[in-house]
Amino acid sequence: MAAANPGGEPAPGFDDIADDDVDPRKLRSRARLLDAATSLLVSGGVEAVTVDAVTRLSRVARTTLYRHFTSTTHLLAAAFERLLPQVTPPPATGDLRQQLIDLVHRQAALIDEAPLHLTALAWLALGPGGPDSDRRKPLAGLSKRVIDQYRQPFDTLLTSPKARAELGDIDITLAIIQLVGPIVFAKLTGMRALTSRDRVHIVDGFLRAHRPRPEPGRRPRAGHPAAK
Repeated sequence: MAAANPGGEPAPGFDDIADDDVDPRKLRSRARLLDAATSLLVSGGVEAVTVDAVTRLSRVARTTLYRHFTSTTHLLAAAFERLLPQVTPPPATGDLRQQLIDLVHRQAALIDEAPLHLTALAWLALGPGGPDSDRRKPLAGLSKRVIDQYRQPFDTLLTSPKARAELGDIDITLAIIQLVGPIVFAKLTGMRALTSRDRVHIVDGFLRAHRPRPEPGRRPRAGHPAAK
């Protein structure tokens, strides 16, 4: 652990030398910085994660922090990424409707149980600079993780033979927005707490909109609910 000077700031030099010469210490200093950043993020939000606060809590030198993280944006992105839960696979059983309902319920639980997930979404949306600016480059990894939280389970389910037979070739990105967007919007705005029944209605509305309707006089194709 780095020695502290009388003002409470870690004394420069100890971690700097150790980081250059011994890789395990380099890993430990990064872990300490991330431990401090995630703790501050959980307790105080984005505004609490400052260079001074992180170096003071981690007792790692400022110069070492900038060796690991080129900016506070980079550090915040790494802290958010560390806190995001793992991607949950879609349910393995049931018809398409039930699988979608189960998956939407899981996404709603994820949002309810991991409020920093929404904070990450808002922070990404309002991040520094334009979409292609250098200041946004550290956000690429976090953005991918957040997108994967939503995309992967729906990609797996909606590209399955069962879904293809029932829905045809649909825009998966638009489908995810239609299914998850109302949940995120309701949570962010506080306009209404969506119930389990509300989420079932979202899925049923999605299926009504996307299931091809058979032409008059023609029988629905095999696999379509109307054929049962």
